[in-house]
Amino acid sequence: MPVSDWEEFSFQGIGTDWAVSTPLPLPAPLRTHLLDRVEKFDGDWSRFRSDSLVAELAREPGRYEFPDEAAPLGELYRLLYRITGGAMTPLIGGSLERLGYDAAYSLQPAGPPLPAPEWESALAWSGTVVAAGAPVVLDIGAAGKGLLVDLVAAELEAAGVGGFVIDASGDLLVRGAGPVSVALEHPYNPEQAIGIIHLDGRALCASAANRRAWGDGLHHVLDGTTGQPVRTAVATWTLADTAMVADALATALFFVPGATLQETFDFSWLTVFSNGSAAYSAEFEGTLFT
Repeated sequence: MPVSDWEEFSFQGIGTDWAVSTPLPLPAPLRTHLLDRVEKFDGDWSRFRSDSLVAELAREPGRYEFPDEAAPLGELYRLLYRITGGAMTPLIGGSLERLGYDAAYSLQPAGPPLPAPEWESALAWSGTVVAAGAPVVLDIGAAGKGLLVDLVAAELEAAGVGGFVIDASGDLLVRGAGPVSVALEHPYNPEQAIGIIHLDGRALCASAANRRAWGDGLHHVLDGTTGQPVRTAVATWTLADTAMVADALATALFFVPGATLQETFDFSWLTVFSNGSAAYSAEFEGTLFT
C-alpha cells in the first residue's frame, strides 16, 4: 500500500501541527498514549508555559531533575556549543525574549540584542540534572522538536507499529515506509520548491529564517555570542539517523560550515545563503532544481 493511502493521525503538539501516518489506524489507547507523551514533553521543556520545569527554572534558580531525554540532549548541546564557539546555545531563551519572541508572543523588542549567558558560569547540566545559581531561560527549540519526534517514534516501535511516517511540521522521520518524496521549500516563496528528496529510513529536518520572523528583519535563529539574528544562511536541510541530531544540525549550519560539522557527525546537508548561493555535502540525497 502506498504511503499516500495510509491512515493519518493528526494533532497539535508543542505549538505545531503533527501527522503520524501508518498502514492501519492506530488504536485509540495508543493515540491517547502518544498525546500524553507529547503533553508531558511540553510540560517539561516549554518556555511558553508557566507550569513547565523550564518556567520554574526561569523564576527560581536551583537544582532541577529533568526526564531521561535530558541526558543526550544536554550532551548534544554542549558539543555544538563548543563547535560553534558559543553561537548555538540552550541559553538563548533570554535573548529571544528580549527581541519579542516571548511567552506572550509580543513580537515587540524590549531593547537591543542581548548575548546569551556564558554556559559555564550560568548553567550546570549533568545527565538529567540542570542547575543554575541565577534565573535562566532555557530554550531547546533548536533540537527539541526533533527529540520529540524520536520519542514518539520510540512509542510507536514499542507498540509494535512496524511502519510509519512522522511529520512534525516539516521535521520528518520515516520507518518501514519505503522512499517518501519530500519537496524542499523555497526560503522566500512557500509555494515554490527548490528541489526534492526521497526519504527512506532516516530523519529529515529543516530550519529557515522566514518561518518565525517578525519586525524589521528579526527571526528566531540568534547567534548566542551577540544575541542578533543570523544574516548569512537563510535555510538549511539535514538528514541523519535521529531527528534530534538532524534538527540540531539544521540550526548549527547557520553558524558553521557543514564540512566542519561532518568532522564530528555522520549526516548530509544543504545550506542556502542570503545571496542565493547554496552549498551541500557530496552525499546529499536530494536533487536541486535548476
